[in-house]
Amino acid sequence: MGLYRDTGVVLRSHLLGEADKIVTVLCRETGLVRAVAKGVRRTRSKFGARLEPMSHVDLQLHTGRSLDIVTQAETVHPFAQYVGADYARYTAGTAVLETALRLLPVEREPSPALYSLLVGGLNALTVTRREPGLVLDAFALRALAVAGYGPGFDACTRCGAPGPHSAVALDAGGVVCPVCRAQGSAHLPAETVRLLAELLSGDWDAAEASEDWARRRASEVVTALLQWHLESGVRSLRLVERP
Repeated sequence: MGLYRDTGVVLRSHLLGEADKIVTVLCRETGLVRAVAKGVRRTRSKFGARLEPMSHVDLQLHTGRSLDIVTQAETVHPFAQYVGADYARYTAGTAVLETALRLLPVEREPSPALYSLLVGGLNALTVTRREPGLVLDAFALRALAVAGYGPGFDACTRCGAPGPHSAVALDAGGVVCPVCRAQGSAHLPAETVRLLAELLSGDWDAAEASEDWARRRASEVVTALLQWHLESGVRSLRLVERP
């Protein structure tokens, strides 16, 4: 039992009793943490607004038997405040948080790569104001890679034959060559495959020059890959606006 300090991103919160909340936070050093924030729903609370989903915070916590206790919270980046009046960015940010939560390992297992990716994604969504759908799809592809699913859109994901290739197989996690292509593989236009590769690599200039139809097709592939690997869909994706 004792105090510890960490920075993290609030992924979700639940009401508890009349004045408390349970917050789920991805922390940089500790990993996934569930903690009680006592009294944060009272008007006199010092840090209630700092523990909204999407908030990037510096936390002090007390180790508990089942749930830790938040004893202090300071804002690092107020990502949540940037999206309150912007439906497209809010829904994309919500889907980013859900995707991160679904891909996380067990509680208290650090995932510094996913933590850094999450902070970078929220920054791109709120501060640098990248196109919300592209930020979401880029985050999802790179989060899948961090989780060990390694999507690929250049070489064949089965045999490694250099591309470009136009067929995508969900079980392989990306494009496949004509030799490895099996029944059920989807055919994609070259522009869509190229956009997926740009999102995975973080080539924003090229990705933002893409056509709306290519973005829609790329989003369909990202959604299908998430559903395949997670074995169920990310529910908040249904609310995201697409071009």
